[in-house]
Amino acid sequence: MTDLVTLRSADLTVTIAPLGAELQSITDAAGQDWLWDGDARWWTGRAPLLFPTVGMLADGARFDGTRYPLGKHGFAREQLFACAEADSASARFTLRDSAESLAHYPFRFELAVTHHLAARTLTTSVEISNRDSRPMPFGFGFHPALRWPLPGTGAQSRFEHIIRFDADEPEPLRAITDQGLIAAAPRVSPVHDNEIHLHDSLFEQDALVWDRPASRGLYFGVAGQPGVRVDFADMPMLGIWTKPGAGYLCIEPWHSHADAEGFAGEFADKPGVITLAPDERRTLAMALTIGVPI
Repeated sequence: MTDLVTLRSADLTVTIAPLGAELQSITDAAGQDWLWDGDARWWTGRAPLLFPTVGMLADGARFDGTRYPLGKHGFAREQLFACAEADSASARFTLRDSAESLAHYPFRFELAVTHHLAARTLTTSVEISNRDSRPMPFGFGFHPALRWPLPGTGAQSRFEHIIRFDADEPEPLRAITDQGLIAAAPRVSPVHDNEIHLHDSLFEQDALVWDRPASRGLYFGVAGQPGVRVDFADMPMLGIWTKPGAGYLCIEPWHSHADAEGFAGEFADKPGVITLAPDERRTLAMALTIGVPI
């Protein structure tokens, strides 16, 4: 099944592509799409799922002493998932290992992605299962790209938008090198009184990266206007990214991140990596609530 799958509530219509089990649109009752449209002049992604790694690897990934050519953000986003079941409120997609995936990631796995829509909230739950006979390490990340500016805010400028965290975030961030790796030196937090006032200069050196945020939720939008609530209780890390001047903002809850400068160890030893025993499974989820006041 390669056709788009559509979910509907009284408030939202959501479309999903089997390629990558990736969201394609989140449209409100007024016909306004809150999700980035994948304009290739800027970035073709919309909401890719990052598996079995997040971010750039210095030189592939080492599993049990053998190095494999695993690329940035992994391969799941480029694979055709099977649509296992779908109705107007929920759709479940599955991906299993293949000869192609085993050449890059030598484990038998299943990735089951469920998108569920209830009123204004779209929850994406991902169940990762180890089908192999040995422990299976993996990283995972969500990567939804929201419109910036958001529709319906009445904002005259993109720079009226803020991120408002659930808790203060005074800890330094992790900086990213020109090679896409985690730099040794930290980056000063741009959060003041729980908020970031967004502007392009924040992203001139790639994403903002928190490796231990206090918050497990945030708001994005214009103060006093309908915005987006993002909840990520299962995810201990966070990236926020755009290309300066682009019309999207990616809010990315992660489990693991790019390699640090100089890292040459086992993939399983990277911060945030989860290791499943044979036949074990883990569920990770995030939720987007559309049109809630900030």
